[in-house]
Amino acid sequence: MVEKTGRPGYLQIADDLRTQIRTGSLAPGTALPSTAQLGQRYDVSASVVKAAISVLRTEGLIVGQQGKGVFVREGVTASPEEPASSEIMDQLAQMRSTLAALGDRIVELEKAVFRGPK
Repeated sequence: MVEKTGRPGYLQIADDLRTQIRTGSLAPGTALPSTAQLGQRYDVSASVVKAAISVLRTEGLIVGQQGKGVFVREGVTASPEEPASSEIMDQLAQMRSTLAALGDRIVELEKAVFRGPK
């Protein structure tokens, strides 16, 4: 079911299906459930499911075969999860900290150079 997190539903569905593909739950050559089945599973409309499928197709994880369905692309192998988002968040926190420190240094330099009211 799609959560009310502020993240679009189609991206939540794409994330879930991507994880299933990456972990091997949906192996190469496996057909994805139909749009109607996915809509029921995630409690969303067909257009939301189609948007999620489009994301995965653009990423090259799935391929569609007219009249047959949508399948996990051959050559997609199960792999460890992508770098954890916590790692990315840690890097962003470090960058923010560095920028804040630089900002403080600039303020101190400006105080030293411009000793007067602005």
